[in-house]
Amino acid sequence: MLWSLVKILVFVGVIVAVTLGLGMLLETSGGVRVSVANTEFTLSPLMAILGLVALLAGFWILLKVLGLLSATFHFLNGDETAISRYFTRNRERKGFEALADGLMALASGEGRTAMAKAAKAEKYLARPELTNLLTAQAAESAGDSKKAQEVYKRLLTDERTRFVGVRGIMKQKLAEGDTDTALKLAEKAFSLKPKHEETQDVLLKLQAETEDWSGARKTLNAKLKHGNLPRDIHRRRDAVLALSEAKEVMAEGSSIEARETAIEANRLSPDLIPAAVLAALGYIEQGKPKYATRVLKKAWAAQPHPDLAAAFAEIAPDESPEARIKRFTVLTRVSPDHPETKTLLAELNIAAEDFPAARRAVGSLAETDPTARVLTIMAAIERGEGSDDAVVRGWLTRALSAPRGPQWVCQKCQTVHAAWAPTCAGCGTLDTLSWTEAPETSVSMPAGTAMLPLIVGALQDKSEAVDAEDAEIVPDHEVIVVKLDDEPVEDAEAAKG
Repeated sequence: MLWSLVKILVFVGVIVAVTLGLGMLLETSGGVRVSVANTEFTLSPLMAILGLVALLAGFWILLKVLGLLSATFHFLNGDETAISRYFTRNRERKGFEALADGLMALASGEGRTAMAKAAKAEKYLARPELTNLLTAQAAESAGDSKKAQEVYKRLLTDERTRFVGVRGIMKQKLAEGDTDTALKLAEKAFSLKPKHEETQDVLLKLQAETEDWSGARKTLNAKLKHGNLPRDIHRRRDAVLALSEAKEVMAEGSSIEARETAIEANRLSPDLIPAAVLAALGYIEQGKPKYATRVLKKAWAAQPHPDLAAAFAEIAPDESPEARIKRFTVLTRVSPDHPETKTLLAELNIAAEDFPAARRAVGSLAETDPTARVLTIMAAIERGEGSDDAVVRGWLTRALSAPRGPQWVCQKCQTVHAAWAPTCAGCGTLDTLSWTEAPETSVSMPAGTAMLPLIVGALQDKSEAVDAEDAEIVPDHEVIVVKLDDEPVEDAEAAKG
């Protein structure tokens, strides 16, 4: 408000000064004489000042007219002038309005409208790096993949938009299922922008799907280098890729390289069970059982697993069951209360036909953790101790509907795998398999339970042999043995008939 008052006072002061000046000029005597072509003009001071102002105004107008004529001439000649800049600004305004309308239409899902607005924006702006991108996305939104691909190819010709074009065509190839072409485009996009996280992820996934483990490790290192992956996760996934590379080398027959890569994988992640198994097998081939024992013991301490026990058995495959039980104390004393340790001890004692020790080893697992494997072990123990067939069948019946226990389960899509793999067979994600409890709908059994049906069958064969010997001593009777649900039945009355 104070500033408004000051402006009013200044305006009033200027009016007063002009009025006083004009009054003084009117009261001043004399004037200005101007002679033109023998004609003399006498002007009063006021008229002289007004004439001077008019002369200056006319001169200014003349300069402006000359400038306008010059600008018109240059405009018609094709040079940049104020007139051309005016029309350029007008075209840019219309072009950016069309571009904004196209972006709004694209966000609203109106692909055709967005394409029309993009064409209008291109007409006014002549900025293909902007309008081509909008046209491509609008074409994809409208389902016109052919048009989108044409526009992406045009983007490849400009250095500034080449990455966008390569990435757009790559995503189209992925949607079409052309993974070979998509992989090449992902490699090109990665070379253009190594720091782009999405490109890194796509390239890593494609390399894992095509089993390019060496290339995948380079991509993983790039993710770590550019700060797109924590160091601990990088170390784990690098171990997974190294393990996969070792398996591939082993399949090709280069055992030395396979051993070295497997040992490297185990060094990167000692708790990775397949890496520990492969490294231990490599040490066994080299004749280094102590190194193999050390690797398996460390992995067992992290997580007991049947595959670790199977690899530990390979250190001395020809030993007796009693010697094996003694040697396995290296593992079993590490985590004695773990369910895997208890079931392992039970299986070892079953193999040694020490069924009371097997029962003690299982303990209360049949009540606290009644998995199919534990219940099958209990059936084997009951058979070995000479229990009735009804008791054995009861345990086996319970095992059919019992939880299957830990399995290799994808933590992302919950797909159950019979064996470990670097990528999930269901969703294709890298390093998502974990040895954990599977969903209740899963039915695949762990690999470690493969010996139990054989044990039960062997014990059953012994029982049938004993029953046959007892039947042979019955005088004057022909005994017919009929197997119903694996139970021998003697029908003496049928023999008499």
